[in-house]
Amino acid sequence: MPEAILEPDLPIIDPHHHLWDLSPLLAAFPEPHHPFIQAAALSPLYVFDHLRADAQSGHRVVGTVYMECGAFYRAGASADMRPVGEVEFVNGVAAQSASGIYGDLRACAAIIGHADLTLGDAAQPVLEALAAAGNGRFRGIRHQGAWDADSEVLGPPFHAPPGLLASDAFRAGFRHLAPMGLTFDAWVLEPQLQDVIDLARAFPDTTIVLDHCGTPLNIASYRGKLPDRFDAWRSAIRTLAECPNVSIKLGGLAMAFCGMPEEGPAKGFSSIALAAMWRPYIETCIDAFGPHRAMFESNFPVDKWGADYVTLWNAFKRLSAGASAAEKRALFAETAARVYGIEDVLPTG
Repeated sequence: MPEAILEPDLPIIDPHHHLWDLSPLLAAFPEPHHPFIQAAALSPLYVFDHLRADAQSGHRVVGTVYMECGAFYRAGASADMRPVGEVEFVNGVAAQSASGIYGDLRACAAIIGHADLTLGDAAQPVLEALAAAGNGRFRGIRHQGAWDADSEVLGPPFHAPPGLLASDAFRAGFRHLAPMGLTFDAWVLEPQLQDVIDLARAFPDTTIVLDHCGTPLNIASYRGKLPDRFDAWRSAIRTLAECPNVSIKLGGLAMAFCGMPEEGPAKGFSSIALAAMWRPYIETCIDAFGPHRAMFESNFPVDKWGADYVTLWNAFKRLSAGASAAEKRALFAETAARVYGIEDVLPTG
């Protein structure tokens, strides 16, 4: 039986979700062994109708931020310009939602796309093309940097090189973000958090958002080591929080990589059980960054591995039960609205 909605009137901006058609990817792995591929098979097609069904399933989701995932790239375009197709597609979804035909939800009010920043100065025309395709909704870039020496940690389809964020080529492209008013979403794994710290210190004028609490690991060679690695993770989070240009997304812990829960996909854990698993990580992040630099995220449909949409947000509401009304407004909507420049989505009443 679905859970009753907690605090149904609390406005939410979901600052991290995807839209995709993973049929080609899944066809390449007819007998998937990696948990990420198994999780992807839960929602091989996730487009506006699916997002709308989740976002309008009881919680008061007033807007969302789309996060790049390599979806709907331009066929026939040059390799550097292919990601423009993703922003074109998502901008169409945003226009559908903005029509009001489907209710008050403003899906994809902000769009985070992808550009290969290792192009250096040649990344600038790609950024300009992405901005044009976004029609005022394009807000920034994610260039995934997740890597581990154990290839079983990430599995397919992730192929970031080691040390990406520190490379001269990447930083030559990265330096174009701040002058264009663009943000950067950083997805790395917990052992790589120092890379984000170094990047944030080197570019203090660039707004950086750390995805998924820094992705603590409970998979492959890291399985069962969450308690052993917690102190190192916490220390890195606290150090990163000293950089005022960095915010953090509170979520992603239901991913197969994090293994909270290990038993996926979708084994029906309650929001009480999920909140208990996640509490040490969420509370550490909020204590370090404060409510005005932290934002709850669904990471849907990836986090379907551990929870449906209703249960996920109920867990977040349980985790914030001790926060003031102002702190809750920040954690659930206002921080995301400010960071991604979509304050107009916030309800005025």
